[in-house]
Amino acid sequence: MKAFIHQKDNWPEFSWESNEFMSLLSEARNLQGRLIGKMETLGFDLRNEALLDTLTLDVIKTSEIEGEILNPGQVRSSIARRLGMEIVGSIESDRHIDGVVEMMLDATQHCFEPLTKDRLFDWHAALFPTGRSGMYKITVADWRQNTTGPMQVVSGAMGKEKIHFQAPNSDVLDEEMTRFLDWFNTSKTDLVLKAAIAHLWFVTIHPFDDGNGRITRALTDMLLAQSDKSTQRFYSMSAQIRLERKQYYEILEETQKGDLDITPWIIWFLNCLINALKATDSVLTRVLAKAEFWQKHLKTPINERQRKLLNRLMDGFDGKLTSSKWAKIAKCSKDSAVRDINDLMEKGILQKEAAGGRSTNYELIGMSSNNDPK
Repeated sequence: MKAFIHQKDNWPEFSWESNEFMSLLSEARNLQGRLIGKMETLGFDLRNEALLDTLTLDVIKTSEIEGEILNPGQVRSSIARRLGMEIVGSIESDRHIDGVVEMMLDATQHCFEPLTKDRLFDWHAALFPTGRSGMYKITVADWRQNTTGPMQVVSGAMGKEKIHFQAPNSDVLDEEMTRFLDWFNTSKTDLVLKAAIAHLWFVTIHPFDDGNGRITRALTDMLLAQSDKSTQRFYSMSAQIRLERKQYYEILEETQKGDLDITPWIIWFLNCLINALKATDSVLTRVLAKAEFWQKHLKTPINERQRKLLNRLMDGFDGKLTSSKWAKIAKCSKDSAVRDINDLMEKGILQKEAAGGRSTNYELIGMSSNNDPK
């Protein structure tokens, strides 16, 4: 029995009913154009701030989908360094984070360059700099070998496992990927539609031991950047997929166990893209609020420690701000932290949070301390 889509006789000759999603495709295209137009009206600094926020969110969420929680400050600093941006409070990042950032930036900043096997291998090597996934040694910068059996997505207790998906055998991967890369580089399909097809196709081939999901989403961003005719990213598909993760895995499994008519998958993908485009308003709102804040306090005496912490609060602070956290982040004494905080309270910038507790927490007046839109 040919249980999976890649086992069908005419794989990968996908088909779809265009009339069922043309209105969604038009809406997505319209939203893309409006967003790019809106961003072009911003000044250079604000546009860079929005770009940095979006890329940070994208990198964090693409890893979060796989159950990995990255340090937002390290991600932001890594992206800023690679884009040549100077940010307040830049910190060192570990090489695992740098690897994810390098892959995502290569996919989007060089979106118009051909996709090759070596480029994919470079991405994979960047994701796994130690040659291991967690505790396990994996094949890096090469197609998976399946030495321990077929690549399967399984859930359930031992003896009662449910196989959600089984990838193509490793001995056909060279042929499968040659065909995929040729299509990716030469197909004249509408680029948004092409992003939907490439996402499904690549994740179904599942060519690597690990990292397939993150590389799939990088390829999706690459094609969406081409469709925007811009290397600057102002919306995050990964963040939206993270929000819709349950539905994502359900439609993916349904499609991979179905026939080659992928209309339902394309409809889901376009709806997810539309939601991602609409959600970018929260990023823009935060960027404009931050710019307005610093314009308002242009002549307010604020020291470097205070500036660093205020930017951290506006960029999305992890947890509650206390004087102890202030001292740790600013690398100063507890007394200096208290003086900094009291000074900002006197200037009407910080206030104590209404909710009590063993520790006193502080927040910016007029906005939440933890403002991650996702």
